[in-house]
Amino acid sequence: MGVYKTAFLSIGSNLGNRLLLLQKAIFEIGNVTGEIRQVSAIYETPAWGFDGEDFLNACLELQTLLSPEELLVKLLAIETDFGRERKESDSYQSRTLDIDIIYYEKDVIDTAVLTIPHPKMQDRKFILKPLADITPQFYHPIFNKDTRNLLQECKDKSTITKQFRRLFKNRHAFFASLEYVAIEGNIGAGKTTLATKISEDFNAKLILERFAENPFLPNFYNDQDRYAFPLEMSFLADRYQQFTEDTNQLDLFKSFMVSDYDIYKSLIFAKITLQQNEFDLYRKVFNFMYKEVKKPKIYVYLYQTTERLLQQIKQRGRDYEQNIELTYLEKINRGYFDFLRTYPKENQLIIDVSELDFVTHERDYETILSKIEDFALANL
Repeated sequence: MGVYKTAFLSIGSNLGNRLLLLQKAIFEIGNVTGEIRQVSAIYETPAWGFDGEDFLNACLELQTLLSPEELLVKLLAIETDFGRERKESDSYQSRTLDIDIIYYEKDVIDTAVLTIPHPKMQDRKFILKPLADITPQFYHPIFNKDTRNLLQECKDKSTITKQFRRLFKNRHAFFASLEYVAIEGNIGAGKTTLATKISEDFNAKLILERFAENPFLPNFYNDQDRYAFPLEMSFLADRYQQFTEDTNQLDLFKSFMVSDYDIYKSLIFAKITLQQNEFDLYRKVFNFMYKEVKKPKIYVYLYQTTERLLQQIKQRGRDYEQNIELTYLEKINRGYFDFLRTYPKENQLIIDVSELDFVTHERDYETILSKIEDFALANL
């Protein structure tokens, strides 16, 4: 069993979606090199030593079993994966991702490929300022001065601006910041499965719709005209009671909430199934209730083709669902898209899962998680 070592890293980017690149890089560093214990605030600074776009910079504390040389190899590979092209020229240049080892324990290393501590850190405010956030009293093993003293003595007069956005040390911390995510979709789209997987993987409170207990549902599939109004009113009452109870009760042992429905689905289904006079009455009741419920930070809609929905409905084998028609599923899809046209764009994410099998294939599940991350980082 190896002994964990502490390393401090500097990361920066001045090309593309800088915030997204830095956050993805942090996740990857944690995946392949060890555990990230701390992340500094983000700072924007002018390009240092050349003309280019402004950089976003931050510093990390890493616990790792890797040697300094092994760590360097892993970090260079991550830079390459993120599109960094290192050139033979000694001049500075723009880059999608820059990762430097600032300290590795108290080690002093000077080889052809690696110098630790970073030889120019004392001259660069964009390293010292974020480093002071996470290790203000760490002493430089050569200069015998801590980070705060090095920052005070630094002659770099570049403007450095702290950003209001933040970076997260791992995916668990990132998903916790979302507070509440609703996974929605048509009948058979996989919303319950996905919500359950996310809750298990990221310690979320799981809120599931109790639709199977509705006594009107089997009768509705056999005689829609007769049972539509009592069915929809029963759904609304149950959803409202359950939803308000579940979303208002804090769970101190869970990081955030994820549900396999949003209460607005009640209005979508009611519009499809009810006569106009019934729907008008229903909407009055619904509008009163909807004002009181918690809204998700991200509303994820899983889109599936109606043909595949029918296949999945048949596969799960619920007797009362076997007579659902293609045209009914198409109406539900249209209802959701009509609703999404009125929903704030910064809170809605549509994911086409028609070609994905996130239950069987981990890569497809990873694709969905990445889409949620990318969306949140770009919009929230």
